[in-house]
Amino acid sequence: MEVTMWMALATTIFTTMVAVPSLAANTVTFVFGDSLTDVGNNNYLQYSLAKSNYPWYGVDYVGGRPTGRFSNGRTIGDLISEKLGIPSPPPYLSLSRNNDALLKGVNYASGGAGILNSTGLYFIQRLSFDDQIQNFKKTTEVIKAKIGAQAAAKLFKEAIFFLGLGSNDYINNYLQPFLPTGRQYTPEQFVELLMRTLEGQLKTLYHLGARNMTFHGLGPLGCIPSQRVRSNTGQCLNQVNNMMLQFNSNVEKLLASLDRQLPGAKISFADTYGDVLDLIQNPTAYGFKVSNLPCCNVATNIGGLCLPNSQLCSNRREYVFWDAFHPTDAANAALADKLFKKLFTPPSGASTLFTAPSGAPAPSP
Repeated sequence: MEVTMWMALATTIFTTMVAVPSLAANTVTFVFGDSLTDVGNNNYLQYSLAKSNYPWYGVDYVGGRPTGRFSNGRTIGDLISEKLGIPSPPPYLSLSRNNDALLKGVNYASGGAGILNSTGLYFIQRLSFDDQIQNFKKTTEVIKAKIGAQAAAKLFKEAIFFLGLGSNDYINNYLQPFLPTGRQYTPEQFVELLMRTLEGQLKTLYHLGARNMTFHGLGPLGCIPSQRVRSNTGQCLNQVNNMMLQFNSNVEKLLASLDRQLPGAKISFADTYGDVLDLIQNPTAYGFKVSNLPCCNVATNIGGLCLPNSQLCSNRREYVFWDAFHPTDAANAALADKLFKKLFTPPSGASTLFTAPSGAPAPSP
């Protein structure tokens, strides 16, 4: 089902070192993405088939109940927010139109979402990237009405925009044999379509006030359980991984171009492909034992989400994947810790990308 690979979202390992506002306890973040970053928006879509608001999702989250996160626990975004002492921004659809919480940041991400509006259609309801941008536009209008246009412009200029989409455009669109997209486009033509669409979307966000934008590249989707099952030997699908590398290369060039074109913009690319591949290929180095199978015993060939009657693994901390697509809380924690060290513990002589807010814990050794 939902294939928004968590790897796409290892949140902010920048390959383009650009100046961004120092993080502080009042940092405002706006999150756009898919199931990797969805913290409950799809719960409010009555007919959506891309939901995780039932057991055993959330079994290791606070309270042990499902929240709409596609994991047994926290997302990487949750973990980074914890380390920084900032609350994770709430799902947009959970807030009333004039809620003051909008001033502190919002999460627009939706499981099943893609860059293309046609992606994830069989989920019936999901918020595509265009939908998420329209919801942000509504947010800007409310914020301007609350604090005035000048203060609102300053808020958006200083806010950090985290973007992570694209994997569903492949797994839940281009690579689906029962959909026409894979027959209409060559891989090269398809990535060009994605880039044209994404360029327009990023420019729209810019004109709505976004300045500090980080786009997360795709990870080795050919190595997730839902793709391995398509291999006779259970190995990673190199053809799929090559498409991810092609996507990343094109996105990086697009972002660099937009960064030069748009005055005042600070647009960066977060390349997490190698880090995620290392976690999958060398799980024991991170304290895991299994990286090719999901902890939740799911039918990877007919859906791949963890169901209430599914059997769970005996030790969830030993598995990288929770279901056929998404990571366990422990895997998210491993990547978040590594990410936090990269952001706040630079090599000797180098400067940090961000300044940790007062009271934030130091990176663990």
